[in-house]
Amino acid sequence: MRGFTLLEVMVALAIMASVILTVLGAVNYHLTIITNERDSTALTLLARAKMAELLQLKSQGQTLSEKSEGTLAPTHPELSWRAEVTATDLTMLQKLVVRVWRTGDKREVALECYLTQ
Repeated sequence: MRGFTLLEVMVALAIMASVILTVLGAVNYHLTIITNERDSTALTLLARAKMAELLQLKSQGQTLSEKSEGTLAPTHPELSWRAEVTATDLTMLQKLVVRVWRTGDKREVALECYLTQ
């Protein structure tokens, strides 16, 4: 009668368990990275949309206030935004910074743009 001994089976199971745990850890790590990148991309796209909205107001002749802020409700009530217009060293340029963040985990994206007066 030929077969595997109990020791051989236990060693094989230990090796398989360590390989499975390693693979599950790697999958979990990569899923976390994918989730973070998806959130970062969404925040960036929403910040770009808010910046485009502010630039359109500027192109229509409206003056942008120094600081403005709000939420992205009703579509994204968990997200807030802030826009700041500051002076630069060059008198004819202003710097527009738009920040979008999630209030729950404090993840934030900031975009900068320079405007002529």
